[in-house]
Amino acid sequence: MYRSETIAAISTAMTNSGIGIIRISGDKAIEIADRIFISVKKDKKIKDMKSHTVHYGNIEDNGKIIDEVLMIVMKAPNTYTREDVIEINCHGGIFVTKKIMELVLKNGARCAEPGEFTKRAFLNGRIDLSQAEAVTDIINAKNIMALDASVSQLKGGISEIIRQQREKIIHHIAFIEAALDDPEHIEMEYYGDELMIVVEEILSVLESLLSTSDNGKLISEGIKTVILGKPNAGKSSLLNRMLREERAIVTDIAGTTRDTLEENINLSEISLNIIDTAGIRETDDIVEKIGVDRAKKTAEEADLIIYVVDTSVPLDENDRDIIELISNKKSIVLLNKSDLECIVSVDEIRILTETEPIIVSAKENTGIQNLEERIKEMFYKGTISFNEEIYITNIRHKQLLKDAADSLKLVKNSIQQLLPEDFYSIDLMNAYELLGEIIGESVSDDLVNEIFSKFCMGK
Repeated sequence: MYRSETIAAISTAMTNSGIGIIRISGDKAIEIADRIFISVKKDKKIKDMKSHTVHYGNIEDNGKIIDEVLMIVMKAPNTYTREDVIEINCHGGIFVTKKIMELVLKNGARCAEPGEFTKRAFLNGRIDLSQAEAVTDIINAKNIMALDASVSQLKGGISEIIRQQREKIIHHIAFIEAALDDPEHIEMEYYGDELMIVVEEILSVLESLLSTSDNGKLISEGIKTVILGKPNAGKSSLLNRMLREERAIVTDIAGTTRDTLEENINLSEISLNIIDTAGIRETDDIVEKIGVDRAKKTAEEADLIIYVVDTSVPLDENDRDIIELISNKKSIVLLNKSDLECIVSVDEIRILTETEPIIVSAKENTGIQNLEERIKEMFYKGTISFNEEIYITNIRHKQLLKDAADSLKLVKNSIQQLLPEDFYSIDLMNAYELLGEIIGESVSDDLVNEIFSKFCMGK
């Protein structure tokens, strides 16, 4: 069990609200609460109260009532931190919440560091490191798919898989070490063939997890969506329609947008990080040229490109440059300004882009729903189909899985080259430790501190 000072924090946002919560955790949590909480049943002490019960009373400082509160008593080890935990639910004013927090600190607690409650849950063995990271992912979730993925991780979905693979690895490490110590009694003549089967099974599991990381990134961070087109094609108007507010400046002057503008929108259950860019064209204007170069670079890094075609003017070399730019990217083509006389035909765009375009008018707000349906169709029924599968959404986990898989591939090479068994053991142990870092069973204090420093205060 991890033991340290008793900590306290305000666990609700510091703004006027219906309720404010002060959380206390540690060996002295009950003692501190007893000093400042006066129950309506004045002879009842907190230490005598049952765990996981709620009590009505006042917070007092030297006989002066600060606030009337509800206090929740949770006794170790059946708590979030596996320590005694007290939660004081007071009225949600900033001043009164801070006043109670100051009183808690004056009576023996210290301010919790960011994420320290969850850190104690990890150090006390209630959750592993991947589950702890899922807590902050839940807080930061931008859509229902990200939330579902984080909840799955918090329930131990990744942890269970990792532990199963580590058990297989450590079994064979132990066997190899025993055989090397006692070669007369432990036969290893055909052991390489047996180990190869196990290593391939584990590699298959790790590679299956790694295959979800791209979708996991889209789920947690959103789909990086770039709007491309010539100047005055209607890109900024489209952005405003999708945001349902006038966020981008729109004028009849070509080249109004000279830099990227990024916004986030929720489209049903997925998030779009949508970026408006400068119109792409050949130009001698130095500032505009910088904007065009940025637009092209942003497009190269995009998950999805929305190419806006101004159908009221003929296609030119600038359009062909854009078509070349999006040729190997996931893209949607919009034929904009359908409210005007159309010079560019649907068939022409079909042939040039090999996609089925969508006819819209950003000005008249028509066809935008068809665009949204197309995006959902591409990512729900195509690239992403969220189910009970475990998704790797954490870049740290992805790298560790990749490194562990590389170590197991070295084991395969050693078996194929008929190298001595101690070569197997070295790389198996490396894979075992790398997988252990995912769940926190083989991890440095510095890394633990870095992970929890990213948490919000009071969590």
